[in-house]
Amino acid sequence: MRSLSRRGLLAGTAAAIAAPALAQSFPNRPITMVVPFAAGGSTDVVARIIAQKMSEGLGQQVVVENVAGAGGNVGAARVAKGEPDGYQILMGTVATHALNPLMLKRKPYDPATDFAPISLLAIVPNVLIVNPSLPAKTVPELIGLLKANPGKYNYASSGLGTPLHLSGELFKSLAKVEMQHIAYRGSGPALNDVVAGVVPIQFDNLPSASAFIQAGTLRALGVTTKERAASFPDVPTIAEALPGYETYTWNALFAPKGTPKEIVDRLNAEAVKAVKDPAVGERMKVFSAAVVGSTPEALAEHVRAEIAKWTPVVKEAGVSID
Repeated sequence: MRSLSRRGLLAGTAAAIAAPALAQSFPNRPITMVVPFAAGGSTDVVARIIAQKMSEGLGQQVVVENVAGAGGNVGAARVAKGEPDGYQILMGTVATHALNPLMLKRKPYDPATDFAPISLLAIVPNVLIVNPSLPAKTVPELIGLLKANPGKYNYASSGLGTPLHLSGELFKSLAKVEMQHIAYRGSGPALNDVVAGVVPIQFDNLPSASAFIQAGTLRALGVTTKERAASFPDVPTIAEALPGYETYTWNALFAPKGTPKEIVDRLNAEAVKAVKDPAVGERMKVFSAAVVGSTPEALAEHVRAEIAKWTPVVKEAGVSID
């Protein structure tokens, strides 16, 4: 037993010595940034902008790899179970780190304990949009219309259990209105049907809906963030009419649990420097993203707060995924 204890002590000592040495030489090869969704979406765009800038600061290429599947869970689980050496990091979202774990019956990872938070990077507003033929030009008018016609109107989202679906459920809960959810396979098909008047109401990412709003084929009633979007300053926030309402899409970097603090701190410094770069900020404004650049501790608190916010909404909506 004494021999086993001695071996365990030596192993622990070796690991303690190796961690700073590993961090000191980090990085000495390319880093993979896993995007847990298909290429082309807002998360993928943010990842590629940040990866390019981080590559410059780290002196090694940060390669974006799209690992789509199960609403983001496949890519997130891969990073959660990966080597804690800083060479594989995740571009996480509200889906991977708040919503999916609340809805899944079998959880492939714990969002609060299986990752080392690096930095909250950006917040992207969602928007409440309607077909122009709907007799509601403001959020209060829509609430009045829904209360006068309980269950008559449907709303669209990009899919069951997505942040946009639950944005609608939160709206229903706070406004105390009834409307039926219609789940589509992606934002594009949903937008097309709302433009055509098949479904009159939709919650969508503001970047996806922007062109339709500008063209007048859809009417924006309110953005979902606390502050108005810089790209549409005349569109009020939903919270101006419905206090306490706030949802958004966010992007943040995570490493596997156990990644040495020195490596997390290096990745944090380069991520914050990247997101605060004026050129990056200008590119992010194109799709209404507000840059953040937080500490690891602030990101950990953000994840806890998001889980606490969405838990009652998911429960009330009765959404579960096998």
